[in-house]
Amino acid sequence: MKEDNKQTVEMTAEEMAEYRAFQKAKAKKEAEAKAKAEREEYKQLVDEEIEHSIPVLLGISEQIKDCKQKVMDNFKTILEMKSDLFKTKVKDDQRSHTFTNSEGNKRITLGVYVTDGYRDTVEDGIAIVKEYIAGLANDDKTQALVNMVFRLLARDAKGTLKASRIVQLRKVAQDTGDERFLEGVRIIEESYQPEVSKQFIRAEIKNENGMWKSIPLGMTES
Repeated sequence: MKEDNKQTVEMTAEEMAEYRAFQKAKAKKEAEAKAKAEREEYKQLVDEEIEHSIPVLLGISEQIKDCKQKVMDNFKTILEMKSDLFKTKVKDDQRSHTFTNSEGNKRITLGVYVTDGYRDTVEDGIAIVKEYIAGLANDDKTQALVNMVFRLLARDAKGTLKASRIVQLRKVAQDTGDERFLEGVRIIEESYQPEVSKQFIRAEIKNENGMWKSIPLGMTES
């Protein structure tokens, strides 16, 4: 017959409090050690998966790049043929070309993204426009014009004027008929120097409802 080895230990209230505090501290330390180990495991899994995934994604990226370039090259020949067949000149500054098949259910658009840009002389044009605005009488009618002009001259987050707003500014200047105002706008327009950022391809097919649907060609598309 086994003997019961359990023993009863008597403690004072102070000793019991110390024991419980020790047990609590020990449990906390063990929990912290476990949490740290789990974080390390998580970081290791992330590192391993990144090392595995990046080569795969690089491969996909290169395939997409190669396929897009092949399509661009093929349609370059078609653009040249179009020019010869229809005796038209393909404009170098045309930003996109759309081609649709004979059935009218597939189409491809080739183009370039263009960002607004200006030469330094744009600042001279802006100064002239602001000079004109500053000389206006300060009543409700002219204040509305001042506010409108400053909105049109507002720059985006990158500090660039929007070309579409300059078109509106010209209309405002023409409505006023002021030559100095128009001169400032002309200088701004002549300073316009757009920059081509990158080429793009958009492929679309019509669904069963006759609506155009884009074919996903990028990692973020679905």
